[in-house]
Amino acid sequence: MPTMAADLARVELELAASASSDDPYLTEIASHLISAGGKRVRPGFCIAAAATSPNDPSFGAGASGAHIDIVRAAVSVELVHLGSLYHDDVMDDAIIRRNVESVNAKWGNLKAILAGDFLLARASEIASSLGVEVAGLLASTIARLCEGQVLELRYTYDTFRSEADYLSSIDGKTAALLATACRIGGIVAELPDAQIDALTTFGSAYGMAFQIVDDVLDLVATPEELGKPSGHDMLEGVYTLPVLRTLQSDSGPELRPLLTDSMSDADLATAVALVKEAGWIHGAIDVARSYANDAVSAIGSLPESMGVVGLQAATAHLVDSVESLAAR
Repeated sequence: MPTMAADLARVELELAASASSDDPYLTEIASHLISAGGKRVRPGFCIAAAATSPNDPSFGAGASGAHIDIVRAAVSVELVHLGSLYHDDVMDDAIIRRNVESVNAKWGNLKAILAGDFLLARASEIASSLGVEVAGLLASTIARLCEGQVLELRYTYDTFRSEADYLSSIDGKTAALLATACRIGGIVAELPDAQIDALTTFGSAYGMAFQIVDDVLDLVATPEELGKPSGHDMLEGVYTLPVLRTLQSDSGPELRPLLTDSMSDADLATAVALVKEAGWIHGAIDVARSYANDAVSAIGSLPESMGVVGLQAATAHLVDSVESLAAR
């Protein structure tokens, strides 16, 4: 019986092919983060969502794995994610991504932007081959990503950023694409509408938990574990849930003066310590777990299948892993 690992290996081959251009120089730039690897959460969820039917013949004994259209759907979603990372690193002036030099640091901002555009174009090209519904959904999701990112930029270095604005931002910049990954997997696999809707709800709730966990990791993980510098969000003026709740607590008057656009390494260390001491690292993890529980509930009524089991396991691992790091 084929495995998720085997299907993700097929995704890697298709990703490499999709980043190829007649210009070897553009191919090198567009392939940079693909070669660096990654967790491939979004394509994994697309494939798992398609496998939530217990009668899916493409996952039967002796089958060769997910249908090629499902693999290509997974690739289109991951290309959107990769293109957004190219653009994010330009906006953040990042120098490291996935433990390698960022595209903008290696080739400059202009080439990074164009290569990101190239990946988004490739994603749209693949989506259009999968039907009007998939193409339209991916296009609207790219718009949601932009809206979420703009909302985040609007409140950079704003220590009075509301929690509602934070949640709206991550709903757009992260949860939307995970919801779309699940939905596209269901659409391409021709699952029933009610099942596709349940998978979409799962992806959205998981995406909210995923981003909150990622924001906690920025405060508790090492640069090696993150694949980029730790504490980056506060340095860039992006105040996430643990920070916002600490600002609203008795520690707020001590934390707020540290959060400036000229934050020193010593200020950052003090700020991180204040957030940890205030208890909002674990408080944010509790919020993430609530979203994770919502995600599991959304697919709780679906028939047992390899896909459902995989999605449930991924959700449990998400919060458990950050709790172990926060406990160090």
